[in-house]
Amino acid sequence: MIQHHTYDFLKELIENNNREWFQANKQRYDAARENVLDFTASLLKLMHKVDPGIDDALDPKKCVMRIYRDIRFSKDKTPYKNNFGISIPTKGLKPGRTEYYLQVAPGNSFIAGGYWMPEAAHLKAIRQEIDYNADELKNIIDDPAFKKLFGEFRNQEALKSVPRDYSADNENIDLLKLKSFVAFHPFKDDELMKQNAAETIAGICSKIQPLNVFLNNALT
Repeated sequence: MIQHHTYDFLKELIENNNREWFQANKQRYDAARENVLDFTASLLKLMHKVDPGIDDALDPKKCVMRIYRDIRFSKDKTPYKNNFGISIPTKGLKPGRTEYYLQVAPGNSFIAGGYWMPEAAHLKAIRQEIDYNADELKNIIDDPAFKKLFGEFRNQEALKSVPRDYSADNENIDLLKLKSFVAFHPFKDDELMKQNAAETIAGICSKIQPLNVFLNNALT
């Protein structure tokens, strides 16, 4: 489970996002990161059973993202993220595939899965898969259990116009307009501080897994 001290550290980091404070509280950061690494290790043990596409030898240290922000091209010069991000990719560690992403952040924790804003070639391939096999995708995202956890899948980043190569009267045009393919479920802080938090997350990810399979099939 995520420990209370991890959330406490992040809350104070939000109020003191500067190098001086961070260095003075480096031991607290190290303890929080160690907690997140331990939690990730517990989660990974469950996730390979949920999705065989996840490498069962995945190192938690390769999943927990850096807390340091790249500020070179950003107007926001705060040096640290206000969260711990955990990325669990399918198909090993290859970029440009689906993933499960857990964010641990005070008041803004969530689990998500799918493929966020795919590159042009992948987006084209996914749209083609939707055009050929829309019923398969609709069976996943219109299932009542899926909607209860993630809401309406169609309500995310989408084109305002009709995508090239498709017509406005296509019966699946709402899905073909999508630019992102993500299932998202928020958590309250105390939900991740429960003993069974990893099991809860893995259970939710089991509902995302068919979506990831559909998207990955489009890219093979």
